[in-house]
Amino acid sequence: MFEPVFFDAIKKYKKHRLFSDLTAGIIVGIVALPLAIAFAIASGVPPEMGLITAVVVGFFVSFLGGSRVQIGGPSGALIVVIYGVMQQFGLEGVIVTSIMAGIMLIIMGLLRAGTIIQFMPYPIITGFTSGIALMIFSSQIQEVMGFTGPELPPGTVDKWVYFFRHLDGINFTAAGMGLLTVLVTIFWPGIYKKVPGSLVAIIIVTALTHMFHLDLETIGTRFGRFSASFQLTSLSFVNFGMLQQLFIPAFTLAMLCSIESLLSAIVADGATGYRHRPNTELMAQGIANILSPMLGGMAGSGALAKTMTNIRNGGKSPLAGMIHAVILLLFMLFMGKMAMMIPLTALAGVLIVVAYNMSEWRSFRSIIKSSRGDATVLITTFLLTVLVGLNFALPFGIIMAMILFINRVMQTTDIEVLRNEVENERSHVTEDFETLEIPGGVEVFQIKGPFFFGIANKFDEAEREIREIPKVRILRMRRVPFIDSTGMKNLRSFVERSKKHNTQIILSGPTPKAMESLKKEGLYYDIGEENICENIEASLAHARNIVKDHRLHHS
Repeated sequence: MFEPVFFDAIKKYKKHRLFSDLTAGIIVGIVALPLAIAFAIASGVPPEMGLITAVVVGFFVSFLGGSRVQIGGPSGALIVVIYGVMQQFGLEGVIVTSIMAGIMLIIMGLLRAGTIIQFMPYPIITGFTSGIALMIFSSQIQEVMGFTGPELPPGTVDKWVYFFRHLDGINFTAAGMGLLTVLVTIFWPGIYKKVPGSLVAIIIVTALTHMFHLDLETIGTRFGRFSASFQLTSLSFVNFGMLQQLFIPAFTLAMLCSIESLLSAIVADGATGYRHRPNTELMAQGIANILSPMLGGMAGSGALAKTMTNIRNGGKSPLAGMIHAVILLLFMLFMGKMAMMIPLTALAGVLIVVAYNMSEWRSFRSIIKSSRGDATVLITTFLLTVLVGLNFALPFGIIMAMILFINRVMQTTDIEVLRNEVENERSHVTEDFETLEIPGGVEVFQIKGPFFFGIANKFDEAEREIREIPKVRILRMRRVPFIDSTGMKNLRSFVERSKKHNTQIILSGPTPKAMESLKKEGLYYDIGEENICENIEASLAHARNIVKDHRLHHS
């Protein structure tokens, strides 16, 4: 179950790949540096927490993960949740929430939830990411425009009301440098793709700020000299009440980490031709998210932008991600002073572009134009994320995903009562359409699809259609892939009701999984082995004999 790709990759590692991995690791490390700091500041935590997270999560996601090229670290998707926890519970809350999320991720991996999460409905994921993108964008307007005035309100709508009321507080120098950051970040890839525009933009704006002595707030002027060291965190302050209060934010973080990481891994698979191991990836994310806060960081996840940068620059194995973490560590230990010179408007400009890329507005537009159901789900998830918050929107979205799934499975399941004739199974093998006559006193319940709790009503409705009580009921089950506990309960009730009316039940062609469930529940033996037939022909022949014996007995 837990099979880190690194150990398989290193056995077959070829020396000529080392240069590619080294180059990719160095470039990704340099790219990740300003993003780590920007994500930390946007999350409301000190800049060094972002760097520590990038180092610890980045190293262990590559070392223990299920993807060859995934790059882990602070993530834009987590900003909103961490910021909310920081405002309410402080740094202690961020640490505890991150560790709890890590534990949840390990449990999800052990339960093999990785394969399930990958299939979460796309409208829900788009609603989340678009909502988060708008919230990140809204939170950076004050920084990028250099607004001065009262403290920024927490709500997204309230932020925009604040901005329009304080237009006279714009710092045009900050706004100009922020706009320059955005433009360079967007258009630089057209000049040279291998070096990301965000890095070039930060270097240009930082250089201009210090060359012309521009009056802009920098990391250094706001936060002072930040500590560049790992510190083992004491958890003596943790109590049960705190764990209860932080459970929902921790669950939200865990789900966002899993969605963000697995989607990134899927895209990376498409770009490289490799296949990632989703459950191993979740467990690696969990371990990384426990270690990161214990060493002074916060929660992180796999990040698509950095992962694609790794791929574009030749990263072939997990070694590239581990090298990227070492590069960040060296910078954190020996070159932290350089980061203090970066203007906050430049970091905000980079985050605005990150928010734009997260917004998936093209997908948003296409889903709106598609089915009414998908559009409703998308808009509901988006509005809940923006107006109510992720802590509510995410659990609600998961419940909505489950309802959608059950509804679609129910649409594939059909129960039909046949009294005159039934299609022969040979019709699906040969081109000839053949039907079999159903003898008098016999009914056939033809079930197509999973027999689970979602179709209990369909089964009851089909039974209500019956006007005369038959001597024999055949349940045709060749297209029933499985029976869950509720389906088994309904089936048992159906069998018991039939016995009261002296109606014999025959099961026709149950699948191996259905047969296994019948034996486990004891229903196989209650019905009787002689009443479980291989196909519809055998079932009808057995039914004729039962009807014939019944008539002889009563004649």
